[in-house]
Amino acid sequence: MEITTQQRNELINRALEARRFAYAPYSGYTVGAALLSISGEIYHGVNIENAAYPTSMCAERTAVFKAVSNGELAFSAIAIATENGGSPCGACRQVLSEFGLETLVLVVDNQGEVTLETTVGNLLPEAFSPSDLTRG
Repeated sequence: MEITTQQRNELINRALEARRFAYAPYSGYTVGAALLSISGEIYHGVNIENAAYPTSMCAERTAVFKAVSNGELAFSAIAIATENGGSPCGACRQVLSEFGLETLVLVVDNQGEVTLETTVGNLLPEAFSPSDLTRG
């Protein structure tokens, strides 16, 4: 999806800002995300760790779940900020794919430098989708 330079810069800045609120006492690897809905709203997410590691939540999914709980189901872009520009995990890729394979993905490091610019579809080729489910 196409977004303006202003939207791009705002998403990156908001992801970097959100990262400050991540709760990562175990790994120390903080992540912030800013998700732009088709309506123009931006939803933030941070990673939230837990001593029982499997119950932790990634920033990308936190942002998606916040957006969906507010009635948003279509997204233009997501910016993800990490210290080193780390790419989204498989679970986040799958959740993002549910809402649009053409969603722009911007991954930035702690300086706001883009380390990866792609789409959800490129991050998750052959994504499992609703069309893969058969109805009886």
